[in-house]
Amino acid sequence: MYALVERIVALLKKVVPDAWVRPLLPRYHRTLAFASALAYGFPARSLTVIGVTGTKGKSSVADMLFTVLRHARYPTAVAGTIRFAINDQSEPNLFKMTMPGRGFIQHFLARAKRAGCRYAVVEITSESTLNFRHRHLDLDALVFTNLQREHIERHGSFEKYAAAKLEIGRELARSPKRPRAIIPNGDDPAAAPYLALPVEEKRPFSYAEATAIALGPGTAAFTYHGTRFSLQLPGSFSIMNSLAVIKAAEFLGVPLPAIADALAKLERIPGRTERIEAGQDFTAVVDYAHTPDSLEALYAAYPVRKVCVLGNTGGGRDTWKRPLMGKIADAACDLVILTNEDPYDEDPRAIVDAMAAGMVRQPEIVMDRREAIRRALAAARPGDAVLVTGKGTDPYIMGAAGAKELWSDAQVVRDELKRLLSSKP
Repeated sequence: MYALVERIVALLKKVVPDAWVRPLLPRYHRTLAFASALAYGFPARSLTVIGVTGTKGKSSVADMLFTVLRHARYPTAVAGTIRFAINDQSEPNLFKMTMPGRGFIQHFLARAKRAGCRYAVVEITSESTLNFRHRHLDLDALVFTNLQREHIERHGSFEKYAAAKLEIGRELARSPKRPRAIIPNGDDPAAAPYLALPVEEKRPFSYAEATAIALGPGTAAFTYHGTRFSLQLPGSFSIMNSLAVIKAAEFLGVPLPAIADALAKLERIPGRTERIEAGQDFTAVVDYAHTPDSLEALYAAYPVRKVCVLGNTGGGRDTWKRPLMGKIADAACDLVILTNEDPYDEDPRAIVDAMAAGMVRQPEIVMDRREAIRRALAAARPGDAVLVTGKGTDPYIMGAAGAKELWSDAQVVRDELKRLLSSKP
């Protein structure tokens, strides 16, 4: 059905004016959500489905939870920004959207069911609620990581964005599954309406639950209920992500020692504080860091001299944060290189200039993203951290009129490190 809908929509776009279609879109999306679930036999009803939502951390939490469940030998699928995986078969998400439309998620869950999965981890965005893609997921649990100012233009206001997120919680409340669990960040003021949802289990997580915390360069460790957790991931945000994962995995019956063992063996999350190693004498990291809080947390996780490639403000959205991101980089980094990200139909130089307006020091501006990364790596000294932010695993640089360039920050860093190291005597 997914392929059929793709062909039909492509045909209709050619012959039906947009002005005719726009008023019908909500009804179309709602109908398609139900029809696709019906066509695939409501696969979520046969799976234990854990949703993950929030402004920051949801991709990391979804991928970490999938890793824990697979380590515990749970037959599990994951659908999210980073990848789509069914048990041991994994492919990167190249759609440039977390939850593709036209019945994709129901098709994916049906595939997971046919492959013998009993569990599915689904990353759910506020955007999905506008198109009713969150419907008919029959959630067993929902993890809420946090709420920060983001996607304001798309939703119309922060209040509407928050309401779209909470709609995912209401989908949990509508689920016929029993028991249902809400797993919110208890330290976030926005957690209150999630904790008020009429579900059987409420399992908030809080940073205060982690004791004996030890943060190192690129590592974090803590104790939770007598079990020691050691992560090959940096920062206090990795501890919060881990606590969310622990609560969800406990709800699913995974013992604490097994959770700790799985997280200790997790070496990388693609595009999320992903370390790129090529034998260099400094740290190179690729991260998404799409909000001011995320950027500050990333920089704080590397208390060394930092060379920062900043391109975290795409065209057509969240223009308010551009000077703020520049200000944060200016305060935290020893060298800042501003570069292009996803300008879409905006002037890419105007976007970069808006970031520079928040800075006191004069940044280096290199519009070619590969060249910006090359210069950052060349400027690194032994022991430094080169932090490349804005894209994560995003597979394209989006330009005007729908133009797109295939892209991978991680691969470009690998290529340029190899070039740099080979040029040294």
